[in-house]
Amino acid sequence: MINDLTRYSGAAFIESPHYNDRPKDMDISLLVIHCISLPEGIYGGKQIKQLFTGSLDCNEHPSFMSLKGVEVSAHCFIKRNGTIEQYVPFNKRAWHAGVSSFDGSQNCNDFSIGIELEGTDQSIYTPSQYKALAILTDEIMSEYPAITKKRIKAHSDISPGRKTDPGSLFDWKAYFSLLKNKSTGIQIN
Repeated sequence: MINDLTRYSGAAFIESPHYNDRPKDMDISLLVIHCISLPEGIYGGKQIKQLFTGSLDCNEHPSFMSLKGVEVSAHCFIKRNGTIEQYVPFNKRAWHAGVSSFDGSQNCNDFSIGIELEGTDQSIYTPSQYKALAILTDEIMSEYPAITKKRIKAHSDISPGRKTDPGSLFDWKAYFSLLKNKSTGIQIN
């Protein structure tokens, strides 16, 4: 359930400082699926939480140096075991999509919700992640009816050539088959 603060009741809420208000009268009409692990391919650490809350020690690992000064967040993060953390209320603009466009509109952060899965572009995601993602997606689609199956996209779809996540091993068919909300709806422009 999504409460009046636009937080998902099935998630631990950990507030990120990396968000702001959406443009006025902007419909939330897109769901973007991402993946992340820090360091890449290492799971279960504290580094993603630290990145999203602005407390990552970039000297901790050589691969973190490129993250120095980066301000990034997602609305939700789903761990390998299916546990969900929420970092930004859904009614706020998380900083997950970067340079992006969908259906003729630029700056997808303005009108999208971003969900990160713990993994890499070459990961096979866990059954627990697909189950948690489907339950969360159903809740989001109920709360934001402009998000239909046609408006659920990979980060690579909205930032082609720049991003490749969640990767070719993400099983879209399995994910969509788990959704209770089978709405395809009318495409919103």
